Amino acid sequence: MNFTRWSARLPGTQRRAARGTEGSVPAARGEYGPQAEHPAEDADPGDVPALEDFSVRDLLGRLPGLVALVYGPEHRIAYVNEAYASAFGSRTVGATVAATCPEAEDLGLLPLLDQVLRSGKPRTVKSRRTADGGSYTVTCLPVDSPRLDGGGVLVHAVDVTDHAEAAERLRASERRHRETAVTLQRSLLPQELEQPDDLRIAATYQPGVADAAVGGDWYDVITLGAGRTALVIGDVMGRGVRAAAVMGQLRTAVRAYARLDLPPHEVLQLLDGLAAEIDASQIATCVYAVHDPNEGKLLYASAGHLPILVRDEDGTVRKAGDPTGPPLGTGGWLHTSGSIALPPGSTAVLYTDGLVERRREDIDEGVEALARALAGAAGTPQVICDRLLRALGVTAEHDDDVAVLVVQHPARDGADAELFHNAALELLGGVEAAPRARAFASGVLSSWRFPVELRDLGVLATSELVANSLQHGTPPMRLRLRRTDRRLIIEVTDGDDHLPRRRRAETEDEAGRGISIIATIASSWGSRRTPGGGKAVWCEFALPD
Repeated sequence: MNFTRWSARLPGTQRRAARGTEGSVPAARGEYGPQAEHPAEDADPGDVPALEDFSVRDLLGRLPGLVALVYGPEHRIAYVNEAYASAFGSRTVGATVAATCPEAEDLGLLPLLDQVLRSGKPRTVKSRRTADGGSYTVTCLPVDSPRLDGGGVLVHAVDVTDHAEAAERLRASERRHRETAVTLQRSLLPQELEQPDDLRIAATYQPGVADAAVGGDWYDVITLGAGRTALVIGDVMGRGVRAAAVMGQLRTAVRAYARLDLPPHEVLQLLDGLAAEIDASQIATCVYAVHDPNEGKLLYASAGHLPILVRDEDGTVRKAGDPTGPPLGTGGWLHTSGSIALPPGSTAVLYTDGLVERRREDIDEGVEALARALAGAAGTPQVICDRLLRALGVTAEHDDDVAVLVVQHPARDGADAELFHNAALELLGGVEAAPRARAFASGVLSSWRFPVELRDLGVLATSELVANSLQHGTPPMRLRLRRTDRRLIIEVTDGDDHLPRRRRAETEDEAGRGISIIATIASSWGSRRTPGGGKAVWCEFALPD
């Protein structure tokens, strides 16, 4: 503190200066006359009061902070100022802190005083709460004086109750904000995963620690019909309610685009444009994959997301490679599709970066660690989810959101294998192709021991689909029948890419009723363009329990 600059204003300063000189008082000139540019430099040293001119007791007594002086190894009280007495009550000189200062235990002063006496160095504790609800920041300074037997400690406490209460209100607000975001996030994720006939699927989502705002990780499983399944995982690069809201819009859009039964890269292309419209400042990554049980592989497209990992039955782990495009919302990029085999007995893992990304560590190292953990993981999809989280060190204290989707294509044998069958027929020739297809369907459905009513409906559906393909399609044509434990699927493919649509046939029309008949007798039906050109038209019948 610079006593020189404000000494002229201290009471009694002018009188002391007058006694030391016969002329005018320099301090008075500084207060009432023209101001010198550097008055401290121009002042006579005899005019400046010495620090010993002031009473320490008077200065400490006027401080707004709480001050106490204790001495000796038993920490006996030598002095407390008025602010301390007002806050905690008067204290008896010579009494020990432990016996007469209950606030010392709340503030943790006793061990602090011991440390200061032993080390001779100051110590500070911040924002400690007392029993009456006040909060104080306390600093203990060593005092070396021959009059203090055993050494002393000057205790200075600052009342920070208002700051502590404001900080607690802020923390409570942040907790409410996070709880809102987590609730929104969880409500937008699937409440129950769809379980396709040919796959076993489990997923897990874990938000980051309480101090970290929830992110925009999501996953989804969408049945597309004809035994095909779409698998989605994504991550909105942001936190809080805004990221969760953007995630919800993207997830809803993916489900809508999936119903169009488009190739994966076309779904991402549509999603890319939508992401830019929703919020150009929010970047998101995503993988969209489709499993076709007839092909035994995953057809996928990636928008800046981490690669899919596939573990074969023998423990070998494969990583899906290119193609990978930029994140959603960047625009100007044509996404492409790739494929990775998913044979019976294999397991695929889709995940977000929270599972593998660590500070001061390359993310590729995290992916390799996940691959090693997956190589040794076995069991049901949910068990594998749990094992991967443990192996990668994801706990309740993890600092980032984590989403994991595990997809298992089980190897079936014995009685279980009898519930799954495939049969296919190449449709060659002209008009004789239709009766040959009907005879083939009748024989196959009889061998699968379907009830007569279901067998007749299957033959009728086969006839209508084949007739539609013969009339409107082009070679090559193929009929495929598939039975699962829950449904019968009939699919016809051809080389023409014009998709059929259901329409109302007029009374005099001789054609145009085939799709309407299919829609009436089947549980569901649909069509899609095939990757190599052409289309597939299918229908499903639910099997009786």
